[in-house]
Amino acid sequence: MARAATTTDAFNAVAEPRRREILDLLAGGELPVNELVERLGLAQPLVSKHLRVLREVGLVQVREDGRRRLYRLDGRPLRPIYEWVRTYEQTWSRRLDLLDDVVAELKEQEQKDVRDDE
Repeated sequence: MARAATTTDAFNAVAEPRRREILDLLAGGELPVNELVERLGLAQPLVSKHLRVLREVGLVQVREDGRRRLYRLDGRPLRPIYEWVRTYEQTWSRRLDLLDDVVAELKEQEQKDVRDDE
């Protein structure tokens, strides 16, 4: 079975861990490809390949600065991912609230046990 194209949307593009690492680095500001290569510890052709995928879905923009090409993050295509993940935030929050309640009950019981032992 053929692999799905990684350039169809941001979901597919960020599914690859190295591309997420690139986005993390670019979140700190513009970087030239040689800086990305150094920080990632990857070969330049591989970094360029990942940058191409990220550019094709609009997550990365590039500008010329003399002989250098500077890459920067454009977070707008991440919006659908954020919206999708946000729907799960309520579930996580409810579960964490329940866990807080259990921890509070355990602490109360522990304090009661300590007072009873005194």
